[in-house]
Amino acid sequence: MLAWYKRHRRDLPWRRARDPYHILVSEIMLQQTQVDRVIPKYREWLHRYPSLRSLARAGAREVREAWYPLGYNIRPVRLRNIARTALHRHRGKIPATREELLALPGIGPYTAG
Repeated sequence: MLAWYKRHRRDLPWRRARDPYHILVSEIMLQQTQVDRVIPKYREWLHRYPSLRSLARAGAREVREAWYPLGYNIRPVRLRNIARTALHRHRGKIPATREELLALPGIGPYTAG
C-alpha cells in the first residue's frame, strides 16, 4: 500500500499544512465535497481569510458568498462560529484536545479526529 501511495499520491495543499486553522478549513470543506472542487476554493478561502481572526470578523452573508459553489452553505457559517468561539474562549487558537474540539459549534467526532 505504501509503495502504491508513493507512486500515485496527490499533492494536496492541506497535507503540508501545519496551522490548525488551515487543517480545520480543509476538514470542513471536504465534508460531502469532492477534492477537485475543494482545492481551488481552499486556496481562495485562505487568501481571503488567512486567520481565525479575519474569519471571525467577517459577516455570515459574506462567508456564505465566499464559500460558493461548494454547497452545504451551513458549513461556512459554522466555520465562522468556530472562529469566533476560538477567539473568545481559546485565545484565538484552535483547541488541541479532542474534548475541547468537540465543544466547538459544528465539530463532531469525525472532524475532531
